[in-house]
Amino acid sequence: MPSPDGRPHDSHVRVRGAREHNLRGVDVDIPRDVFVVFTGVSGSGKSSLAFGTIYAEAQRRYFESVAPYARRLIHQVGAPKVGEITGLPPAVSLQQRRSAPTSRSSVGTVTNLSNSLRMLFSRAGEYPAGAERLDSDAFSPNTAAGACPECHGLGQVHRTTQELLVPDPSLSIREGAIAAWPGAWQGKNLRDILDALGHDVDRPWRELPAGEREWILFTDEQPVVTVHPVREAERIQRPYQGTYMSARRYVLKTFSDTKSATLRAKAERFLAAAPCPVCGGGRLRPEAMAVTFAGRNIAELAALPLVELAKSLTGDSETARVLTGDLTSRIAPVVELGLGYLSLDRATPTLSAGELQRLRLATQLRSGLFGVVYVLDEPSAGLHPADTEALLTVLERLKAAGNSVFVVEHHLDVVRAADWLVDVGPHAGEHGGRVLYSGPVTGLAEVPESATARFLFDRSPVPERPVRRPVGQVRVGPVTRHNLRGVTAEFPLGVFTAVTGVSGSGKSTLIGEVTEELAGVGRLVSVDQKPIGRTPRSNLATYTGLFDVVRRVFAGTEGAKARGYGVGRFSFNVAGGRCETCQGEGFVSVELLFLPSTYAPCPDCGGARYNPETLEVTYRGRNIAQILDLTVEAAAGFFAGTDTPAVSRSLGTLLDVGLGYLRLGQPATELSGGEAQRIKLASELQRARRGHTFYLLDEPTTGLHPADVEVLMGRLHGLVDAGHTVVVVEHDMTVVAGADWVIDLGPGGGDEGGRVVAAGPPGQVAAAHGRTAAYLARALGRLP
Repeated sequence: MPSPDGRPHDSHVRVRGAREHNLRGVDVDIPRDVFVVFTGVSGSGKSSLAFGTIYAEAQRRYFESVAPYARRLIHQVGAPKVGEITGLPPAVSLQQRRSAPTSRSSVGTVTNLSNSLRMLFSRAGEYPAGAERLDSDAFSPNTAAGACPECHGLGQVHRTTQELLVPDPSLSIREGAIAAWPGAWQGKNLRDILDALGHDVDRPWRELPAGEREWILFTDEQPVVTVHPVREAERIQRPYQGTYMSARRYVLKTFSDTKSATLRAKAERFLAAAPCPVCGGGRLRPEAMAVTFAGRNIAELAALPLVELAKSLTGDSETARVLTGDLTSRIAPVVELGLGYLSLDRATPTLSAGELQRLRLATQLRSGLFGVVYVLDEPSAGLHPADTEALLTVLERLKAAGNSVFVVEHHLDVVRAADWLVDVGPHAGEHGGRVLYSGPVTGLAEVPESATARFLFDRSPVPERPVRRPVGQVRVGPVTRHNLRGVTAEFPLGVFTAVTGVSGSGKSTLIGEVTEELAGVGRLVSVDQKPIGRTPRSNLATYTGLFDVVRRVFAGTEGAKARGYGVGRFSFNVAGGRCETCQGEGFVSVELLFLPSTYAPCPDCGGARYNPETLEVTYRGRNIAQILDLTVEAAAGFFAGTDTPAVSRSLGTLLDVGLGYLRLGQPATELSGGEAQRIKLASELQRARRGHTFYLLDEPTTGLHPADVEVLMGRLHGLVDAGHTVVVVEHDMTVVAGADWVIDLGPGGGDEGGRVVAAGPPGQVAAAHGRTAAYLARALGRLP
């Protein structure tokens, strides 16, 4: 069929000369209107091909098709490094990378289900007698018309108490009784002002009159007084006018205004969140909360799991039937993707990257688009094998609607279901970047270089290994939180334990109850998938402490000494050595007005982060920016044989957890949740360990190729062999089959889960009746 411009419709996307990141002039033809999976070890270049090249080029063409203003931005955002791509339709990207969601973003806003529910209440709700009908905006906590005036639609108010502000009342004010106050000069200033106001700052806090304590901590007054500082030797300190600020006012002001994550976190320690006394946590004005549907107000319906919400939507009038029918049809794909346990009011920041991506995928199913390329980033991440089957059904429906589905994926069941496979490798970083194979799945068996082929076609069971004997146990519970109802679990010490169960069964909630206060835990290290930073300023080298050592090395060079450069000169976080245009970020934020803002390389330093004078200093032929641009693997070779043991140790642990392909200066914003978690694990592994440590990891294999999983598991089992305890939440059945002990939660998600279905060695759990059993039995070779 010819295209609109008269040329014949190309049945393939044809990529020529792709050179993005580590791709080596890749040429590949990929069929359209089919389900294509891109595979390869972590860092091989598969995402650079799928997202960095194919999707980026589709996005560039979209910019070209719109206003001249937008076309100008292409030069800032940059085009992919590729010779040409033909046969490329419009593309929709669903990536794992997090944006920075706010507390007002929720499951309902991401899926647009909140809009439909608000319309239902506006048009078909039961109003009190005599009440005026409200617009749908009045049912939104994010609008002035709907938000509760007390909490501004947040549902919570932050309050503080004397116990929080003054944890040790035996101290005097001068000794630091008011722990919430700032340190250094600012704290001394407030103490001096109180002294000048006539308060006894040397008397123990508990001996001060109650009314005086109340005023010092909670007054909204801000009296101004002349302060006469105590004279110190060799310092002339003149009187000054000081303004008093109570401890509560200081904490609330810092919490709401500061741009510093550290200061905000400190302020938060002195605040307790409580349901808003006016709306009771419902977030809305009283007139909106008075409207009901099926006997519940909108806040009560939004708090129900989506499975329960769908059952509650029954209406009598024609309007109600139409609106509830639309709402239930929108909920159906979310439930189908294994997310029926979520509620509409669940805040987006509490979701995993995989959950967020599947919510967006469910929304796309209702969009009615056809003729586009959907590019997805590991949609199976965080999914139990049972939920993966539902995911494949959904992807098949996207394809059946007339779309091309391009998926970057490691899950072998998803790979086997593909119509077409593009395998990139053979290894990571500079040892990868080639397309080893492009064709039907079965043909990959003939490619000996492929790391994927070994795992894809080898169905042999996980080899039996001796089960370690525990040296004790940690008892958790009874836990009643989220969907756990009085659950008790025992975690054996000195062994490798896997916690399994479908999405929403309560796994993360259960391991979250393990604390250092529990008998037997000792030192606790919890490694989650939260970002290591939210701006390009934070990166792999800074997080691990590696960069501190590198900066000292540069400050010790002859070039630095001759110029008088100290360690601070080589920091991109302070003025002096950094590029001032981008303030050392290497990127500038580009506002697209009608699209989300994006980062583009700094026009002055080109992403180097430093000014030209700093870059003149070199160490072994490289400047500081070139060191940051090295991959972990290349850096390990560069520093080998040098007198930098701390650098070698740090790089070695990063290699051990499969991160050799990452660049030292790779911004935190470019890292997946799994990569962030493994960086945290590497930071922990490089520390000298004394005594027993209890390691908790939430899905450590997320985003890892099976070959990389082998490396990571070797490292974790090594920790257990050294006498430590490792507990992982995991969906990869090969990992579970190799554990010493398994705790399976379920049987379902949300209200249908929250129970320990089975606990014991893998073989015992495989013979139980949970949703995990059949998949674990297959991994153990007990089922075909």
